[in-house]
Amino acid sequence: MPWRELKPMDLKLLFIADYIKGPPSFSALCQAYEISRKTGYKWVERYEKEGPAGLEEHSRRRLN
Repeated sequence: MPWRELKPMDLKLLFIADYIKGPPSFSALCQAYEISRKTGYKWVERYEKEGPAGLEEHSRRRLN
């Protein structure tokens, strides 16, 4: 049976779901998902502002 791979969007949604449940600490949650706290806060902020659509990949292109 092949390994089930998670897409980045799935990982973000799982992270947000666990965040909403109220983990013991934000640091522990980020460590469990192997992301930095900075990334975790960025995902939470985007989710709170835009909902699930905010978790989609954003362009890294500079704005002129």
